[in-house]
Amino acid sequence: MIKIKKEEIVKKHCYTKLVYERINKKLKTNLSNDESETLIKKILEETTLENYFKKGKNFYISNKQHAIRVTINSNTFRVITVDRITNKLR
Repeated sequence: MIKIKKEEIVKKHCYTKLVYERINKKLKTNLSNDESETLIKKILEETTLENYFKKGKNFYISNKQHAIRVTINSNTFRVITVDRITNKLR
């Protein structure tokens, strides 16, 4: 079993210019870049380790309280996308 270091993900995660647009599109919001970063960081910090999964080259962090799943590249720690959690993703 792969040991996931939550603290490392919280500390090292980063963003590309395009991901901000993707976050707003997927969540149907109009957040500023700072607001997006604050939301993602809050989700990463609040989500328990049991809801951190590594599959292939990505980490998937599912936060049921916010109904959001964050996908992060496990090599670069870049946020790739976010998704609303529906019954299909649970």
